[in-house]
Amino acid sequence: MQKVINSQILKETVIEAVESQQVIDIHTHLFSPDFGGLLLWGVDELITYHYLIAEVFRSADISYEKFWAMTKTKQADLIWQTLFINNSPISESCRGVVTTLKELGLDLASRDLQDYREYFAHQKIEDFIDIVFDVAKVKSVVMTNDPFDSIEQPIWLAGRKGDPRFQAALRIDSILNDYVDVGRDKLSGLGYETDLDLSEKSLGEIRRFLSDWINRMKPNYMAVSLPPEFQYPEDSRRGKVIKECILPISLEYNVPFALMIGVTRAVNPQLRMAGDGMAKTDLACLENLLRDNPSNKFLTTLLSRENQHELCVIARKFPNLMIFGCWWFMNNPSIIDEITRERLELLGLSIILQHSDARILDQLIYKWKHSRQIISKVLIDKYQDLLDSGWITTQDEIGRDVAALLGGNFEGFLQS
Repeated sequence: MQKVINSQILKETVIEAVESQQVIDIHTHLFSPDFGGLLLWGVDELITYHYLIAEVFRSADISYEKFWAMTKTKQADLIWQTLFINNSPISESCRGVVTTLKELGLDLASRDLQDYREYFAHQKIEDFIDIVFDVAKVKSVVMTNDPFDSIEQPIWLAGRKGDPRFQAALRIDSILNDYVDVGRDKLSGLGYETDLDLSEKSLGEIRRFLSDWINRMKPNYMAVSLPPEFQYPEDSRRGKVIKECILPISLEYNVPFALMIGVTRAVNPQLRMAGDGMAKTDLACLENLLRDNPSNKFLTTLLSRENQHELCVIARKFPNLMIFGCWWFMNNPSIIDEITRERLELLGLSIILQHSDARILDQLIYKWKHSRQIISKVLIDKYQDLLDSGWITTQDEIGRDVAALLGGNFEGFLQS
């Protein structure tokens, strides 16, 4: 007999369900060990994460030139001293480092960066992956895979057989956002005959490239980061390639097209990777894509908070859209709480609650620890609302719902 939930046991039931659920992290920048140096891990990588680099320039008296001339170890020393010792590590990025160290069993009271380095120095990466996945309760992660990357490409061409917990996503930014300067030359380098005018032959070659790499990678989806001024339809090379290549191949292979919209590159180029910004976008582009391609599947996440309500309304109208996670600048507790509530209220359980966007393996620990805390809080309130309305729910039903929100919906969407 199923256990009926009342207000007295609701909180512990939801927390247990959320904390114990193995998640599928549908968007990361992680790599399995067979990709060598592309897999980032360890305390110095955590501390020199580009979020913290942006923060340190607000507090440390140092020039960009001097900072970038430092070794990674010296950069980490500076950031640790500035943001963790001279100031309390209160930002979400700093708190994330603290949470990660704590969950790995390290002594926070010592504040000894060298001791933390020694812990990581004694880890074997294959064993450490197991530790991180276990602590974070992550079942699998989806990588971001660029077939034109000089390190990735030969591994894929050789028939990559790496850790199956690290799944593929085919990144197509170079073809869509930088075809003239990068994409065309890269395609030619792989033996695909393309031209600047995107002739019928070129479009056929791009479709052949996508087919070849879908068969090679077996990606969960094709993905692109787009600027806030993106439009569709669009009288541009990007618009033509989307219409003539991406959409038909996506449909043919039943591989969703993932659009991550709102990034403005190099707002401050002196910050390098940390220098990107964001802006609100006109979501008519998404409505047009969904309306004109009802048999295609689309995954979408947006960078601007101001776009989130409209995104929910659009998702109500188009079942071929799956919205996911709180991306990049949206991945802060107050915003995650707000957006999670809004999405559940407008879309019910038909969403993917979160992804980590982790670039460093260890970040899986804090990103999912912090997200689970917020998700539990929101779900407790929502189930309490149901109880107050007279609806009877059970422990099994709560477990079912949580499993869908943290991975089942993604698997179902891919298979549909």
